[in-house]
Amino acid sequence: MKVNCPQCQKQIEWDSNNPHRPFCSKRCQLIDLGEWAAETHAIPVKDPQNDIFIDPENIEEMLSQMPDGFFNED
Repeated sequence: MKVNCPQCQKQIEWDSNNPHRPFCSKRCQLIDLGEWAAETHAIPVKDPQNDIFIDPENIEEMLSQMPDGFFNED
């Protein structure tokens, strides 16, 4: 079966002889790992208590929609 490398899109054979699969090479594998480490890639997070989708890119907008006094200490 042929698949595209998720990093460079080069078409590769998907088999157990490729130790870097789904990547075409160690280079592409390390580039992808670096993107995860730099948080360029992220898995969306759900708050299990409120079942609210938390999008890190829009956190400021989400916080601005909180009701007045929400952040005040009692």
